[in-house]
Amino acid sequence: MARRTLRLSSTRLVVLYVALVAASASLLLGGVYFFTLRAIEREVEAVIDADLEWLLDKNDRAGPAEMIAALRQHSERWGRTGAVYLIADDAYRPIAGNLSTWPEAARAAPPWAEFDIEARDRGQSVDHPVRARVVRLPSGHRLLVGTDVFEAHKFLQGFRIATFSGIGLTTLLLALLGWWYSNRTATRVRELAATCDRIMSADITGRLPVDGSHDEFDVLGAAANRMLDRIELQTTTLRTTFDSAAHDLRSPLYRLRVRLEQALLDQALPIAARDTMQAAIVDLDRVQRTLATLLQIAQAEAGGARPGTDCVDLGALASELVELYAPQAREQRIELTCSNPSSIRVDGNRQLLAQLITNLLENALKYVPEGGRVEVRVAQSPQGIELVIADNGPGIPPADRERVLRPFERLQGDRDGGGAGLGLSLVAAVARLHGARILLEDNLPGLRVRCIFGVV
Repeated sequence: MARRTLRLSSTRLVVLYVALVAASASLLLGGVYFFTLRAIEREVEAVIDADLEWLLDKNDRAGPAEMIAALRQHSERWGRTGAVYLIADDAYRPIAGNLSTWPEAARAAPPWAEFDIEARDRGQSVDHPVRARVVRLPSGHRLLVGTDVFEAHKFLQGFRIATFSGIGLTTLLLALLGWWYSNRTATRVRELAATCDRIMSADITGRLPVDGSHDEFDVLGAAANRMLDRIELQTTTLRTTFDSAAHDLRSPLYRLRVRLEQALLDQALPIAARDTMQAAIVDLDRVQRTLATLLQIAQAEAGGARPGTDCVDLGALASELVELYAPQAREQRIELTCSNPSSIRVDGNRQLLAQLITNLLENALKYVPEGGRVEVRVAQSPQGIELVIADNGPGIPPADRERVLRPFERLQGDRDGGGAGLGLSLVAAVARLHGARILLEDNLPGLRVRCIFGVV
């Protein structure tokens, strides 16, 4: 289910949007944090440089003694300003200042050094970080000027926590908002898809849901519903016209056939007239079959021939029909076999599924030459339930396979075969009604017809 959700375009868009916003927030807040850090560092360095210049000025004007005296006067300022001063000799022995020893971190005499000192905070001993600058004087003395950065570090720590918390909360909020939007979009799409499936299956009166929010789905649903109204009107008109025409034609054709059959009972009828009338009866049979097939195709395409569905055992149905056509296959010296595992069921109309298998069997027996074979198989595959009817007859060229599934389309060599080109088109219509796919493939040699149904 999770992988299926990730395939939705709305979900991918939300994930991308959340990632971009989270990255942007991280860059923005991270930049603010580092700019703030650098500003605080520059402020601390400016304070240290100002004190250092003051002391170096003392040293330059009156010598080290004056500078040492100034340091001793400022030794009490630690508790008020956090200033740190220390002057030591070449062996790092303290001479003046408010530090008792020279810090190890400053022994290499770098331009800047950071170390901790012990301070009293609310009656407790606490390590305070110090940032200091070290200068080697011409007299050989070493001068350290620094300041306590405990409060700056404390502020930066709080700011860092706030930054990460802001990024996390922003990402979480966007993720929740994105999940809600993606779920809402997926739900609307599933509703639209389910309605479309019902409309395509049988319910031409179905309409896409419109919730009155006037969003893009409502606009799409309203436009599609107007289109469906027009299609329903045209379909109803066409079905009524077709049914009326079929009813009006059926009765005259039946009466004509009865009259011809009665006339054939006259023993005095000339042989030439008798032959003509028998040929006319054959043509009437062909017209009636064509008319009945057209009605079946029209009803299947419109969904009207499927009043209800059952769980049909497709394997058992195929076996029954193969047994029914077995005598005809033996008469034509064609090997007709059926291999079906037990109880493979599909959701559908038994009568229409029987018509589908019957048409495919009749086509195979019609075109497979004497000594050929026809195999019927029902099996479960990763794609769904497959009904396969394969033969070793002449087959159908790849360029014509899609065309022969349309009404009145026949192969070039089949123009005088007596058919109307409606057998495979009825098969295709029944397959579409059941949500199945029809594939015409090479059987090497011959034709293999695969009808793939969804799993019940």
